[in-house]
Amino acid sequence: MSNLAASATSDADPVEALIKSIRIPPRPSLLADLQRELASEDPSPAAIGRIIGSDVGMAGALLKLANSSFYGGQRKAKSIEQAILFLGINQVAALMTGLLARQAIGTDNAALASFWDISTRRAQAMLFLSRTLRIGEPDVAHTFGLFCDTGVPLLMNRFPDYAATFAEAAGDAERPLTALEDERHSTNHAAIGCLLARNWGLSTEVTWAILHHQDYSVLEDGATADTVRSLVALSLLAESAIAQYQGMGDSLEWHKGGARACAYLGLTPDEASDLLDQLHDCFHTEH
Repeated sequence: MSNLAASATSDADPVEALIKSIRIPPRPSLLADLQRELASEDPSPAAIGRIIGSDVGMAGALLKLANSSFYGGQRKAKSIEQAILFLGINQVAALMTGLLARQAIGTDNAALASFWDISTRRAQAMLFLSRTLRIGEPDVAHTFGLFCDTGVPLLMNRFPDYAATFAEAAGDAERPLTALEDERHSTNHAAIGCLLARNWGLSTEVTWAILHHQDYSVLEDGATADTVRSLVALSLLAESAIAQYQGMGDSLEWHKGGARACAYLGLTPDEASDLLDQLHDCFHTEH
């Protein structure tokens, strides 16, 4: 890696002071306990239920989310134990990780509330696409979808003018979204999101996909892991679906990388369009 996230551990890195000045929320202890149990030789659903149940507020929020139409389906869980039985421990852990991220980063203003609305919708879209196309692990796709832009609110907290930078970069039809961020702030949201994911113990595939999710050349790079490329490709479909749902038409990011994503996923334009229509219907149902 040649960017900030790769060099973050180097003492000689000229932007090390900048990195230290950006507040990366520490990994919540509840998440560390969950990850420790999941990494054990034989993860125990009962133990995971006890860990989640130790925080009543989080347990209640998880149950509400697990019973939404995107996750719960026809069966409604009445307890964390039932949610684990219906969804599986990995999906429950992914949902819990997302709730903890929202708590750690905050939702205390309109910009953050909007950010989490879009991130949640992206995570739902990634889950749907992973299941529908049978690509990768749905819980991994969900986690990536939720975390890929977490660098945005962290940079908003660090730089008073970052929101304007991001808005201008998002409207650039030619250059990568991260280019203007790097020019103005010597870092970008993909790199900072990667640092957060790494510090929180997320999987290597998710961490790398976050780092590269605005670099669509990886879709044609055979040296990049298939899981990483799949997540980047699926995220382009998800972003396009969200843009259409919000009445914005095709997203600029889809124009930049959509053809590469379809080529990597083996989708024809009609198949991609059909998937976007299905997602649009799912968003309306959830709403």
